[in-house]
Amino acid sequence: MKVLTVVIPCYNSAEYMDRAIESLLIGDEELEILIVNDGSMDNTSIIADEYEKKYPNTIRVIHKENGGHGDAINTGLKHSKGVYFKVLDSDDWFDKASLKKVLEVLKNMIKDSKSLDMLISNYVYENFSINKSRSINYKGAMPKEKIFTWDSLGHLKSSQNILMHSVIYRTELLRECNLDLPKHTFYVDNIFVYKPLPYVKTMYYLDVDLYRYFIGREDQSVNEKVMIKRIDQQIKVTKILIDCYNPMLLNCKKLRKYMVKYLVMMMTVSTVLLIKDNTEQSLNKKRELWSYLHSKNRKLYFEVNKSFLGLLIQIKGFVGRKIILLGYSLSRKVFGFN
Repeated sequence: MKVLTVVIPCYNSAEYMDRAIESLLIGDEELEILIVNDGSMDNTSIIADEYEKKYPNTIRVIHKENGGHGDAINTGLKHSKGVYFKVLDSDDWFDKASLKKVLEVLKNMIKDSKSLDMLISNYVYENFSINKSRSINYKGAMPKEKIFTWDSLGHLKSSQNILMHSVIYRTELLRECNLDLPKHTFYVDNIFVYKPLPYVKTMYYLDVDLYRYFIGREDQSVNEKVMIKRIDQQIKVTKILIDCYNPMLLNCKKLRKYMVKYLVMMMTVSTVLLIKDNTEQSLNKKRELWSYLHSKNRKLYFEVNKSFLGLLIQIKGFVGRKIILLGYSLSRKVFGFN
């Protein structure tokens, strides 16, 4: 039996995929490594096949036509044999000691027949462009090393959103919620960590720095200039989140609050990038996005508008735009993203 499946979506990843794969090789055959070659045109397929031959009991390779990051995750989920499921991007890596601890916890959950839907661990921003690392943890917001529910969740700071880097799901839960990420779309990790949440009943926080998140490459999808260029993709994903579930119908107050908070973050990112682009077309897209939220879910629109962002949006013209951009700039320095 495989305890944990780690899917590595690879597209033209030959230059750096070794580090990601090697970080998973801890000599544990209850760990399944799925390398999904998403139609690469470099030596990705050759490297992947070599690893499969060398570690046949741990590594499987799936070759497919190019469908984008989300489609590669869909493929990994379809073929996963692990009780639990995690994604590792091909330019990132795991801390081996932390991975061993995670596997030990998951094995014990299975051994003791405990129901666990989601395990959360820390992740580390590794920003090589400014030679800076920053660990994001959930101390103070989540009980440590015990199963808990949404009712036991404390206050999550702005830096403590549950992201793809920090989450491990029970595999069957992802299938139960019909997770199906769109093809040829960037930023689908937001769907991955949002749509399953109403299905999550039990959680466990392990205070280890498992995921090392590499940022600072100029062509990276989270690079600000790249994000502005791909703003239509960001808007598309934000609209998918608006459409996929109505958090205002949730009985659990803390889950509802968190899902609204996540949507506030998504609306903030799109709004700020459109303002930074500062073209007539971009400002029209900003207005259209807020109108879309209003037309789809008026209660959610007014809830988002209660947030600090919502209040800023109501400050019209140049002053409002400057305040929003200043807040965004400060957030970048504090949290080390982009």
